[in-house]
Amino acid sequence: MFGVPSGAIWDPAGTAKEVLDGFVIAPLDISAWPPQEGGDVGVGIVEALVLAPGAEAPVVLVQEAVVVPGKGLEGDRYAAGDGTFASGRPGSALTLIDAAVLGSLDGGVDHRRNVVVRGSHLNALVGRDFTLGETRCRGRRLCESCAHLDRLNGGGILRPLVHRGGLRADILSGGMIRVGDRLIAS
Repeated sequence: MFGVPSGAIWDPAGTAKEVLDGFVIAPLDISAWPPQEGGDVGVGIVEALVLAPGAEAPVVLVQEAVVVPGKGLEGDRYAAGDGTFASGRPGSALTLIDAAVLGSLDGGVDHRRNVVVRGSHLNALVGRDFTLGETRCRGRRLCESCAHLDRLNGGGILRPLVHRGGLRADILSGGMIRVGDRLIAS
């Protein structure tokens, strides 16, 4: 099981039902554990900006977005308090994902992350401040895939995205983010 709400990342019986109760004794997949260590972040480039006006609404690609501190991107479900999960919690304002990770998946994935970046090691930004365009942000935690995202994609994305599902961040200062902007760690 992985993510919140959890979903199966390995299901040898081929069941599609949610597990409602159980115990975790140890990691079952040593290839997925432990998460990669941090390291050099590198300088990233914003390749795409993604907004979804509602919890399960189709995503919209935009060239620029207004960033609201503590809220999210104007026009996105989390800035409006209309996301699948609670808005306003640390790390709920902004989500990022690596374009290389998306490229490694078969077919298109409805990743629902706000910012697609190429060239940065996003996992290394957990606990660190960074600038993204005109804005200042703080990496809070990994944005692991969840059963909700897996359902929206028809299954099969939990395992490939273990520890590669992106980054959740807080927005410390507002401004604009545009396609082509740089991500630079502080």
